[in-house]
Amino acid sequence: MQHFPIFLAIAGRRIVVSGGGDAALAKLRLLMKTEGHINVVAVDAAPEIHRWAAEGKLTLTPRAMDRGDAICAALFYAANEDAEEDARTAAIANAEGALVNIVDNLHDSQFITPAIVDRDPVVVAIGTEGAAPVLARKIKADVEAALPASLGVLARIGKTFRHAVDVLPMGAKRRDFWSAFYFNRGPKAIEAGQDAVIPALETLLDEHIMTTDKAGHVDLVGAGPGDPELLTLKARNALDKADVVIHDRLVTPEILELARREATIIDAGKEGFGASMAQGDIDALIVEHAAKGLHVVRLKAGDPTVFGRLDEEIEAIEAAGISYRIVPGITAASAAVAGIGQSLTKRGRNSAIRFLTGHDTKGFADHDWRALAAAGEVAAIYMGKKSARFIQGRLLMHGANPDTPVTVIENASRTDQRILATTLSQLEPTLTNANLSGPAITFYGLAPRHALAAANTLLLKEAAQ
Repeated sequence: MQHFPIFLAIAGRRIVVSGGGDAALAKLRLLMKTEGHINVVAVDAAPEIHRWAAEGKLTLTPRAMDRGDAICAALFYAANEDAEEDARTAAIANAEGALVNIVDNLHDSQFITPAIVDRDPVVVAIGTEGAAPVLARKIKADVEAALPASLGVLARIGKTFRHAVDVLPMGAKRRDFWSAFYFNRGPKAIEAGQDAVIPALETLLDEHIMTTDKAGHVDLVGAGPGDPELLTLKARNALDKADVVIHDRLVTPEILELARREATIIDAGKEGFGASMAQGDIDALIVEHAAKGLHVVRLKAGDPTVFGRLDEEIEAIEAAGISYRIVPGITAASAAVAGIGQSLTKRGRNSAIRFLTGHDTKGFADHDWRALAAAGEVAAIYMGKKSARFIQGRLLMHGANPDTPVTVIENASRTDQRILATTLSQLEPTLTNANLSGPAITFYGLAPRHALAAANTLLLKEAAQ
């Protein structure tokens, strides 16, 4: 971000606008929604500005801006619609300590004015750093449609009631109260009129005071392969409610950004053949936080039911008498095969697929290599980078065709996805030469669709000759 979004306290502070034409009018219509003291300095101000001054909504100084006009101002807008005059007035305001915005001059402005959805005191600010104002307006229209006008009324009433809710302990119990108010009791009460809202709040508070503390809970959530758009709605909702998020090292920063800001984020990364947190310590960490009555999300890349040590964590949770839920995610194989334009199974090619792991807890994993080496077999091999030479050797030793296609996909579904198309005989040194650094999945028996099409074309040419 080149611009850091903040909400500036402006009530009772000066806002100065230099200019009296259309650009100034556009800014003033927004600024007059604030509780700031607005001063317009303009030689020739539009009739609307004169009327607003007469109504006491702003102060009009009918002359060109001069030194001293921006003293103690929080914000200054240069809206003269003249580049030289904007530069002159902006220099004065900058020297006098105001934050400066020059209309239609992003480069020389110290701040930008976002598109705003106003449900006072709920305010949604939308910015594109000047890159796409049309997009900002579209988002504003969508948000306007999604937020009912009554939302502001509920928020204002809720604000006056906040001190009464301090009787509830901070954390999940207080959040549950406000969620019940804003998304259930409040909207229902306001349908009967504003006078019904306070009694509804008082009744709801009494109910929450009388309820016992909620027991802890664990959601075992699949974060998918990395693309935030592949996260399921159920996973997204779990992150939104979590008090604690315990994640593995392959969960992307973009996914973690979706967790509640107040949530505690804990990295419990495990790396094959490298430094990692022991599984027993992860189990204990999950139980420790859930036993405090917290909502814990154990966030795993891909799908937790596929090589995710899910059973070990469930056993620890059950032993502690804690409730849990499994939220499946899109596994890496599904995302990766989509990335090469193929399907995991195909009529006439393979009616089954094997999901294999490249290593187990003691080293390289062993499998039924003779069956896998048969013609037409397809396998998705997880965690296979370091064991590639071992897998290659075992398959060749058991009679696999050296020309069997092998595809390795690094960072499947992410913006930095890489696809390596090779054959079993060339799997090594292809992997070593590629110097992969991200998570990778290996497809044995599958080539990218474009590579397969090229190979078939070559075969047809050879047959014609």
